[in-house]
Amino acid sequence: MRNAYARHISSLLAACGLLCATALPALADTWKPEKNVEIVVAGGPGGGTDQLARLIQQAISQHHLLDVNTVVLNKGGGNGAEAFLDMKLAQGDAHKLVIGTNNVYLLPLVAKLGYQWTDLTPVAAVAEDDFILWTYQDAPWGDAAAFKEALASNTGKMRFGGSQSKDVDQTLALLIGQQVGSKLTYIPFKSGSEASIQLAGKHIAANLNNPAESLSQWRGGQVRPLCVFSRERMIYRDKVTAEQSWADIPTCHEQGLAIEQYRFPRTVFLPGAISDEQRAFYVELLRKVSQTPEFKAYIERSALAPTFLEGQALVSYIEQDRERVMPLFKDAGWLRQ
Repeated sequence: MRNAYARHISSLLAACGLLCATALPALADTWKPEKNVEIVVAGGPGGGTDQLARLIQQAISQHHLLDVNTVVLNKGGGNGAEAFLDMKLAQGDAHKLVIGTNNVYLLPLVAKLGYQWTDLTPVAAVAEDDFILWTYQDAPWGDAAAFKEALASNTGKMRFGGSQSKDVDQTLALLIGQQVGSKLTYIPFKSGSEASIQLAGKHIAANLNNPAESLSQWRGGQVRPLCVFSRERMIYRDKVTAEQSWADIPTCHEQGLAIEQYRFPRTVFLPGAISDEQRAFYVELLRKVSQTPEFKAYIERSALAPTFLEGQALVSYIEQDRERVMPLFKDAGWLRQ
């Protein structure tokens, strides 16, 4: 399902191979920004994408990683599409970055937005968010296996919540619906945090959220995690509540939900028509940011999966993720014709 430009990116990056991996730092030294760098956030103020952008800005400033200043701008309209269209219109401008998630390459599948992800230049994925199936504290189902059983017999009454529609949360709800052979009732809220509040108030039976956005409700004894959609349990062993750490949460597939892994990446893109030297500079800049104490603390605090992808590895990740969800979107009637 690739277009010609996607194939061009893949073949070009694959041809680099190990040579590009070893030459990248040297290539990065051949170009530097000549004016202030705009970091455009594909989301509103205060959200996870905004927090990441401002952390990157902070790390760059504190560790003197750039000789120019950075400015963070929020463009969250259209689930982030406003920011990505802005990048398309800034073709050739290596002084603009956009911070997003998988929305950069999935949004064009479900809406006509005036851009494709291949109009932009992928730089790096700097982390991944795990997804957790949460329920309210005194729910009658003790674990994910019991929840699945209850869901199979009460699909219409057990409502799910998440952030926005036709986005990562609702996509996961579609996958869970396949597990019980029925379409789930999904309620989109303005944010994952709002969905957590609704769950704490027992207005929904479950929500699908990344760790950080339900953290305060979990600590407050209002919600509890049933399982994490990951191949292995999470790596963070410090206690979050008096009894549990993130590492104590079982995986969903060991609880009988046949969804081996579901994550979304935290991505950074440049506009199109960017030189190899310019892309290499920002890859190495973000690699340096990811190695700072502030970034490592952010990863642990947010319980993110520590991931750094660039080049062919990132392009392959994007293509595989798109190909995985396209049949699902088609069955749901979301896929844009």
